[in-house]
Amino acid sequence: MMIIKEFIANLALLGTLLFLYSQVIMKKPLHLHSAVKMKIIAGLSGGVISIVLMLFSINIGDLLVDLRFIPTLLLAFYGGAIPALISMTMTIICRFIISTDVISVYALIISVTGTLFGIFFSRVKISAVLRILSIYTFNNMIFSIFFIYLSEDTAIIKEVLIFYWLISYISTFLTFYLIRYIRESQALFAKYKNDSLTDSLTGLNNVRKFDEEFNRFVQDVKDSDQQLSLLYIDIDYFKKINDTYGHKEGDIVLIELGARLQKATRSFDIVSRNGGEEFTVLLLDCPSARAVEIAERIRVSVEKDAFLLSTGKPIYITVSIGVASYRETTDNPSMLIDYADTALYQAKHVGRNRVCVAS
Repeated sequence: MMIIKEFIANLALLGTLLFLYSQVIMKKPLHLHSAVKMKIIAGLSGGVISIVLMLFSINIGDLLVDLRFIPTLLLAFYGGAIPALISMTMTIICRFIISTDVISVYALIISVTGTLFGIFFSRVKISAVLRILSIYTFNNMIFSIFFIYLSEDTAIIKEVLIFYWLISYISTFLTFYLIRYIRESQALFAKYKNDSLTDSLTGLNNVRKFDEEFNRFVQDVKDSDQQLSLLYIDIDYFKKINDTYGHKEGDIVLIELGARLQKATRSFDIVSRNGGEEFTVLLLDCPSARAVEIAERIRVSVEKDAFLLSTGKPIYITVSIGVASYRETTDNPSMLIDYADTALYQAKHVGRNRVCVAS
């Protein structure tokens, strides 16, 4: 009964440590093609978890029985050789620090053999469940062989091995399920977070993401000597496009305009669809003259190159653009939106298809 309690305690500890680890690497779960740096971090973390589990080992005669092998084999399954070997090495070193005897040598053989098999089997083209089952079955078999060889009490052998195999499989599949559940939850969370900040039609930032980025850069330029410019862009007579060709074709125009805006700006500029046919571009560390050049390039590109509808029919549109720049058109970066919007209204008022700068 005491053995069962100790195994359950190890299992609870393992689950807790794996959950804490998953929170640390929430954005980048480990896989076979992860960066080497990521694999090293995962290996070190797995080694720490294995060592903690080893410190809670169950003493059965001269043997130490625990779940230290699970983190290392999980690393072999998900990350391949690098993290598994790091975790294995840390565990072996710690085991020899605790004691240097024949049992430690056998523990080394079991650890190395099981890890190498796990690394090999992690790439076998079978289902994940069969792979994980094969890896841990092999490890259990190696442990059982050495346990039978080292133990002299037949009654203890039978009792320990039955419980060891049972708890080993239970803990393996529970931790495997826990990791898959955490990974799927994290992926869904990342998707929902991204969806909440992305315009579903164009794939650009939506107005919520724009507000977030705008506020962040406003604070940044206040604390530095950088400049910040904002383009406010509106499609001229967009309602006519929807009325003439339908909203589906209007969506095609919006998607294409979003792509052209990204192509016309720098990779680190912030392009957003703020609603309807309105778009914005936050130009980082960009003076007013440069912002006007970019705005004019966008305007000419839109006017010159036709937009193709789903039927293949080309249509031509124009845009009006308002420009505002911090340190040149306003000394208050928080007012950029208001000034750019006013400049856009001016562009609309004087004839559309033009760029106006906030005065």
